[in-house]
Amino acid sequence: MFKTLDDIDVAGRCVLVRGDLNVPMRDGQVTDATRLDRLAPTIETLTAKGAKVVVMSHFGRPKGTVVPEMSLRPVAAALSKSLGGRAVAFAEDCIGAPARAAVDALASDGVLLLENLRFHKGEESNDADFAAGLAALGDVYVDDAFSASHRAHASIEAIAHLLPAAAGRNMEAELKALGAALDNPARPLAAIVGGAKVSSKLDVLGHLVSKVDTLIIGGGMANTFLFAQGVAVGASLCEKDLADTARDILAKAAASNCTIVLPVDAAVAAEFKEGAASEIVPIGAVPDDRMVLDFGPQSIAAIEAQLAKCRTLVWNGPLGAFEVPPFDTATVAVAQAAARLTTAGKLTTVAGGGDTVAALAHAGVAETFSYVSTAGGAFLEWLEGRELPGVAVLNSD
Repeated sequence: MFKTLDDIDVAGRCVLVRGDLNVPMRDGQVTDATRLDRLAPTIETLTAKGAKVVVMSHFGRPKGTVVPEMSLRPVAAALSKSLGGRAVAFAEDCIGAPARAAVDALASDGVLLLENLRFHKGEESNDADFAAGLAALGDVYVDDAFSASHRAHASIEAIAHLLPAAAGRNMEAELKALGAALDNPARPLAAIVGGAKVSSKLDVLGHLVSKVDTLIIGGGMANTFLFAQGVAVGASLCEKDLADTARDILAKAAASNCTIVLPVDAAVAAEFKEGAASEIVPIGAVPDDRMVLDFGPQSIAAIEAQLAKCRTLVWNGPLGAFEVPPFDTATVAVAQAAARLTTAGKLTTVAGGGDTVAALAHAGVAETFSYVSTAGGAFLEWLEGRELPGVAVLNSD
């Protein structure tokens, strides 16, 4: 079991906090501060306990060279705003003399942001010497970057062997939510997995059919599964070369008593654009020149009926082409149904992945779900059942 901020004494000590400050920027301004806002409680807890806090993060993909456009300097001001105006100092490097001087100049409850970790090749290669250079700046290590925990990088993995290590508030919340969703869930347990291609979610689907009671497959992936069962899907996105793989997953689901839910009707159109003329047709009656772009009303009702019987839901990926109305109908309807069940205390809902977060926000329910992960690749690898290096090292003691 991992340690948390409640398990470590930090008074008078310097705490190195690994955050994920890889936030969207435009014209030198942060356009979405969600990750900064989620990091703030960890920093505030530590400073309230009398610790110096030194924040480190990657930004972009500079590949071990200094790229001025990928400096974290502009993020310091945004982080200050997320901390209610608390000053955030900035160090011109993340190791060596500049970093050491900035740490030494920090007040006893001050906050410092180090320059981009990935300006050094040692970060992504998990180099022991680079990790030692980071560790030399502090007394305690706190990982609050679940979204980067699938990377065996120096600031994620190697450093945790060199200092007393604990999970930050966001990491703690993430691990508890994910554990409650798949490791020890209230049952029945359902999963919604959407997305364009089966090939990108093969490992997720293969893992989930042995873990969940109901698996709802959406997006373009559903077309591949329908095709694998001999259903004509017209001009829809479909990976016909993966039909055998889809049939294998269906067989594995049957052997595991996992119910697979696929659409029984669909919204189809001749072109994929906003306001395109569309119609609802039964699955099996998709015209040759039409594309399946969303679930139909009977399919939505069937999913809502399934969710009403479940106690836990894990969601990754939209049901239809939600970015383009009217093909957001199913995703919005099901998201709002899940939110109502969550509010009523009947369903625990955990969601993650970039498109999923955007879809739930579009449906107006992102704040209603039990937990919405800001992690992309890490959330997906967790769904695949992989061991995440950044999590494993926190659990190693």
